Amino acid sequence: MRLSHDWFPEDIPSNVVIGERSWLHSSYVFLHYRSQRPCGLRVGHDTGIYIDSFFDLGTCGEVEIGNYCTIAGPIIATNNRVIIGNYVLISREVVIADSFVAAPAQLSDISYAQSVETTTSIVIGNDVWIGTKAIILKGARLGDSVIVGACAVVDFEVPPYSIVVGNPARIISLHKQKVTA
Repeated sequence: MRLSHDWFPEDIPSNVVIGERSWLHSSYVFLHYRSQRPCGLRVGHDTGIYIDSFFDLGTCGEVEIGNYCTIAGPIIATNNRVIIGNYVLISREVVIADSFVAAPAQLSDISYAQSVETTTSIVIGNDVWIGTKAIILKGARLGDSVIVGACAVVDFEVPPYSIVVGNPARIISLHKQKVTA
């Protein structure tokens, strides 16, 4: 399938599912997409994937993005599984990677990629904001309502409602939780 507004003359890969009312800027985001998983990318409804976003997935790579997200120009490089919750904002030039190299490993046996169980290497909870040029690495587990400062490097579990900054990242505070009656 091709996007009617797209300047890049390529189809969206057949193992990509994009939810209702979601926006994809261009099929160019799949330039380095090699996933052979039954569903390599699943995007929820009402989510926008904007210019300069890239999905650099290896043959076993798998990404799940929730509903009402704004994906504004990150590189997501994985040969494992990355889960992104609902209402997430990922800013420009963010890197989400499960390896120190930009291109995930390639497998020559496509049937292996379709049958092997992938491990979840990065989890981003609901209502998370990730600032410009942050780097989210393997082992990162961002709880709900986490704020990641610009240029932070995160590779550990961050509890819900935390604010993390720096390289290496450190938790500087917990912001207030929602009060329910």
